[in-house]
Amino acid sequence: MNPTNPRFGYGSAAGSQALFDEGLRQHMLRVYNYMGVGLVITGIVAFVVGSTPALYVPIFQSPLKWVVMLAPLAFVFFFSFKIQTMSASTAQMTFWAFCAVMGLSLASVFLVFTGTSIARTFFIAATMFGTTSLYGYVTKKDLSRFGSFLMMGLIGVIIASIVNIFLGSSALQFAISVIGILVFVGLTAYDTQNIKEQYAENYDQESNQKLAVFGALSLYLNFVNIFQLLLNFTGERE
Repeated sequence: MNPTNPRFGYGSAAGSQALFDEGLRQHMLRVYNYMGVGLVITGIVAFVVGSTPALYVPIFQSPLKWVVMLAPLAFVFFFSFKIQTMSASTAQMTFWAFCAVMGLSLASVFLVFTGTSIARTFFIAATMFGTTSLYGYVTKKDLSRFGSFLMMGLIGVIIASIVNIFLGSSALQFAISVIGILVFVGLTAYDTQNIKEQYAENYDQESNQKLAVFGALSLYLNFVNIFQLLLNFTGERE
């Protein structure tokens, strides 16, 4: 008796599981690739704008800076509401455009902090992100029960950040940074597990590609926020 014969349940189930696992691996690789390319686009735009006075002076020394700072948030809302009706190619192009706009917003980082401290913080953020994302992928623990808690923490961080724009309190900023890092580290594990569980082999290619783009957006936002919050601790000012 050949145990891999599709006439017998064991071989059929094992073969199906192997195909599913390979499909999931390719899907997650696609998510991380999209995210990685997005970070490269953001980094290039931020560096070019931050190191070119002819570009950053008209932006950051005028009311235009508020448009640049708020534009990424508008992109996220647009993405969230329109992802279902977009084609996969449109979703991908929208994601690249969002990453470029985020690069404009982050250009100020190169005006405030030294290049060495930015590189060091990026490495620390990448290590934290990679470790927690790997945990979210391999853990058998159901992380969905932490979702509402993490979302409440995220809302609290956003509200406190807006309030501190007007207060300018260093103590409040310290608290926001600590809590924010914990929240986004938790969201990294949560989102990774969620992306993994949303994948299904019976989705068509178009749906899976859109799912990969949206998953990349979630992880990208977590990484960028971890990086920005860490700069408050590890960044050395110019």
